[in-house]
Amino acid sequence: MKQLSLKISAVALLALAAGCGKPGNGGQLVGEPNMMTYKPPVPIGMVYVPSGVLKMGASDEDVRGKNDAMIRTAQLTGFYMDATEITNAEYRQFTNWVRDSMAHQALGDVIDDADGNQRLDMRKKINWRDPDLQEQLSSFFIPADQSGWGKKEFDNSKLIYHYTVYDYRENVLNPGQTKSSFNKEYNVAIYPDTTVWVRQLQYSYNEPIAMQYNWFPAFNQYPVVGVNWHQANAFCNWRTMLWKQDREKNKMYFEGEFMLPNEQQWEWAARGGHTESPYPWGGPYLVNKKGCYLANFKPQRGNYAADGGLYTVPVDRYWPNDYGLYNMAGNVAEWTRDSYFGTAYQTVSDINPELNHKMRESDPQWMKRKVIRGGSWRDVAFYLQNGTRDFEYADTAKAYIGFRCTYQQIAPALTNRR
Repeated sequence: MKQLSLKISAVALLALAAGCGKPGNGGQLVGEPNMMTYKPPVPIGMVYVPSGVLKMGASDEDVRGKNDAMIRTAQLTGFYMDATEITNAEYRQFTNWVRDSMAHQALGDVIDDADGNQRLDMRKKINWRDPDLQEQLSSFFIPADQSGWGKKEFDNSKLIYHYTVYDYRENVLNPGQTKSSFNKEYNVAIYPDTTVWVRQLQYSYNEPIAMQYNWFPAFNQYPVVGVNWHQANAFCNWRTMLWKQDREKNKMYFEGEFMLPNEQQWEWAARGGHTESPYPWGGPYLVNKKGCYLANFKPQRGNYAADGGLYTVPVDRYWPNDYGLYNMAGNVAEWTRDSYFGTAYQTVSDINPELNHKMRESDPQWMKRKVIRGGSWRDVAFYLQNGTRDFEYADTAKAYIGFRCTYQQIAPALTNRR
């Protein structure tokens, strides 16, 4: 009984001590505590490009006389970027996910989530070789007598990725409207155009690579091509969704999104910290001390194989630049977010510059031009330069254009990460 009394007295003293403390943390400004310990996520396969000052523009003579890359200075916030171009294997993960999700939709495979809403049950594996399943999903297949091969095959033209994007900028500029009115929906046919190897390289025999490039295992680590600007954006949206779902399922904080780099981000990353250098490795030469070419392009007067690649090569070939980024020059040219205008460098802001015109179907063709950077296996050395600008139409796919993603975090950027 005496011990119990002592325990009660001790508890009472603790309560009294707490009650006598100063309310509101002594009346001092200490900040509202956050219930979460934050650690920035690092996406697999990406490297950090630090914040810094970019002297953007032409690094050598403007041999075309376009005057579309006038030298000026801008400041950029740090971001993550894919160390390599997106590969066939990575893009195939996207197309296979869309294929399976459409199958689950057609089969009615849905479950209720934590909020009581229905969503597709992607846990169930789809056996596409099962004859019974093929019969249930017959609308996804080309009949044997129409395929050209004498056997039934999947119709890749049916792969449509649907997604919705909230336009924050338009909402800011039009504050009186409801937020839902700024949601824009997209339906994108996402399978690569495998015919580019034949249509764009006429009077030559390229049927074997056209039929194998996107699916044959030997090409898994080659850059995906035949993808237009809209398809590249759809891939970025899917990649964001996939990672966000996994992090939320594991009760982890999510921020930012995967996007195509804008033009200045791409140039800042390509320079690798070298001011006004003509090439990602510094330059000014295209070969090293041993006489080996430093990128995959069109050397001399068309000796494509002199650099080790007749057309594309695996994405991790040649030495990376000082940020750890491979093939920022050559191999495949790369899509950026920006619209191409000749006067863009005289127009954009000094801080995080970007000029991205929101295209409409009614726009004339010249307003649908998107900037591509870096040059490719079929380009001469001028297009490999960090400061060279080029363009292609957003709805066009080529055998020499691919892409890579950036990941922009919302958290404060650091000038250097160690």
